[in-house]
Amino acid sequence: MFTRCLLLLTLLMSFADVSFSQKEMEQYGPYGSKVFTVLQEALEKGKGVYKLDLSYKTISPKEYDKIHQLKDLQVLKLSTNSVQHYPKQLDQLVNLTFLASYNNKLSTFPENLKPFQNLQYLELQHTGIDSIPSTIAYLSRLKTFKFGNTDDTVKLPSSFIYLKKLQDVVFENCVLDSFPRSLFQLSSLKFLYLSNTNTWRVSRHFERLTELEVLIIENNHLQAIPFDIYKAQKLRFISLRNNKLERLPDSISQLSELAFLDVSGNRIPQEEIEKLKILLPGCQIKF
Repeated sequence: MFTRCLLLLTLLMSFADVSFSQKEMEQYGPYGSKVFTVLQEALEKGKGVYKLDLSYKTISPKEYDKIHQLKDLQVLKLSTNSVQHYPKQLDQLVNLTFLASYNNKLSTFPENLKPFQNLQYLELQHTGIDSIPSTIAYLSRLKTFKFGNTDDTVKLPSSFIYLKKLQDVVFENCVLDSFPRSLFQLSSLKFLYLSNTNTWRVSRHFERLTELEVLIIENNHLQAIPFDIYKAQKLRFISLRNNKLERLPDSISQLSELAFLDVSGNRIPQEEIEKLKILLPGCQIKF
């Protein structure tokens, strides 16, 4: 019981903040390396600058377009910088493993993604981007992709399925294809979060999601969950808050690792809730 409670606490903590956290950035780049927060200082040092966090900094255009000179750079975070384009020659930063931008009105992805084959974490929030290019498939080592808060329709390319190492995917506050088929073909996926994405139907092919541990589809229009959900046998955490569900399939009882289920904000009658409690005796159910 203690182990199960500890697992639940860990999952809840990870779920609490699906967007960027400082702790995530610290996982990338050489351990213990200095995080530069002043661009001029980083440019003056040049060699040996591995991490650059320019959050809430006013950046001169001249200095901004010199970032490509930091050849050792592995971590780059931009946030609320009033920039509308990427630094010039960004594709020279071939050692980047982490790239994130928040609250900058970028209108596209970087023009050339092919050089970023070391990139493992990519997050773009509060941008003006309305499509994800097919060339995202070049990011062959990408493990985490987070995107959202565009208040626009976002086109997801079919090439998304070629991101074979992708483990964590977050889309929030943007309009996706109402049936995001390619997301359910990522066999390496462990964490899938869709919130306010116009999702009203999900694939029945849960047998493809053999590694999936966390499934969060919230603030959407789901009316049914496929019977085949039981085939994602590693599922531990499911949140389906604020949809239009009236019941869940009985097959959910076969998810032996499930520790937490949130179905609050749906249309599920009390008798169905009571049945879920019987089907999932070791699972915490929120309704």
